[in-house]
Amino acid sequence: MSGVANALRKRLGRVGIWSWAPAGLPAAEVREAVSEIEALGFPAIWYPEAVGRESFSAAGLLLSSSERIAVCSGIASIYARDATAMMNGARALGEAYPGRFVLGIGVSHKPPVTGRGHDYLPPVPTMRAYLDAMEAAQYVGPEPPEPVPVMLAALGPLMLKLAAERTSGAHPYFTTVEHTALARERLGPGPVLAPEVGVVLAGDRDAARETAAGYTSFYLGAENYRNHLLRLGFTEDDLEGEGSDRLFDAVVIWGDVDTVQARVKEHLDAGADHVGVQVVPSGSFHLETIRELAPALLEL
Repeated sequence: MSGVANALRKRLGRVGIWSWAPAGLPAAEVREAVSEIEALGFPAIWYPEAVGRESFSAAGLLLSSSERIAVCSGIASIYARDATAMMNGARALGEAYPGRFVLGIGVSHKPPVTGRGHDYLPPVPTMRAYLDAMEAAQYVGPEPPEPVPVMLAALGPLMLKLAAERTSGAHPYFTTVEHTALARERLGPGPVLAPEVGVVLAGDRDAARETAAGYTSFYLGAENYRNHLLRLGFTEDDLEGEGSDRLFDAVVIWGDVDTVQARVKEHLDAGADHVGVQVVPSGSFHLETIRELAPALLEL
């Protein structure tokens, strides 16, 4: 797995773009945006799976609309498809676009899982069994010239341990610099660590909080993220509503371009190999902001 992880580390580069837009915008807008993001020089783009465009469909759209950029699912839910479909979908994309697809997978959250008619099972043993089934999946199609890297959505110590043991690395989401340091310690030096960070260009905290209100309140309502933040030392009071100022400053990078650059660098200095920068709120690529940030982020 170390060779795959090292190749992945090189492919991702230091900073990429994380966006909800590939899951929800018309295909023509996605094609135009990913082409520009690639032209700006970003080496990777991350996208989610929720109730919008299906994960492998989104990946195919992004890959076919670009030439070099790594396309990373962040994440494909294990409850949205069985392990054979997950593994063989990744193989198909890996063969069609060698070295460019990264399969990030995760257990998602209880409400969307039960909403699809599934029982939400204990995350770590469920993921372990799913990885076993992926490895056993039969495939008669043409194999990719190199293995497709697999990463886990991992926050807690047990999922991070599983990521280190069984995959190329971890993709934490809605987290802090302190967690990045803890995650690096728990993963060890070999696996790739690629956290997502929310970013707002704003002159003051009030303006930043108004822009990011939907981002923070949504995730603070999710049990997985609440438990994660409580483990990091935040209190229930910090987690109420859109979160305390202390919590907001920890999970959202806000300020001018230089401040954003400096705070992304904090994650890299804390042990991240790569940072997926999400300009919030979701729903748009925010290309104007990405253009403004690109020179500073790409020199990291």
